[in-house]
Amino acid sequence: MAEELDYDALEEILQRHDYDKTNIISILQETQGIYRYLPREVFPLFAQKLGISEARIYGVATFYENFSLEPKGRHIIKICDGTACHVRKSIPVIEELRKILDLSPEQATTKDMMFTLETVSCLGACGLAPVLNLDGKVHAAMTPEKARELIANVREEDSYACN
Repeated sequence: MAEELDYDALEEILQRHDYDKTNIISILQETQGIYRYLPREVFPLFAQKLGISEARIYGVATFYENFSLEPKGRHIIKICDGTACHVRKSIPVIEELRKILDLSPEQATTKDMMFTLETVSCLGACGLAPVLNLDGKVHAAMTPEKARELIANVREEDSYACN
């Protein structure tokens, strides 16, 4: 799924960072902000413009968990399956989300690129377990029913915004 690169936008990012290789993390963050992931096609461009190897850029991109080399959906759902959430039944919530989004453990992003579902070890809100984070907003005491309603609301809002 190759996305067309916006070379002008990438050049602006590089210019803002003075083509300084020590700013590679910020450069990658801004790039991911545009595409919601890091297209591999940017690596040769950045390597040439910054005077560093593609391997070094790839190393940074794969070292930090915040970076993704796979396309992500418009809405990112992080569901905790750490101890507190697991004990309070996060698995049925995860299963319901996978069912309604037609996802599997191997496929985390919906075909329409609307949602990405990520299972995480901890969201730091154990007292609110089970916890789901949707686009940076925490949703506490999740149940399969609440998850279904949340997804329906997001779909409705997106549908409304497009009309």
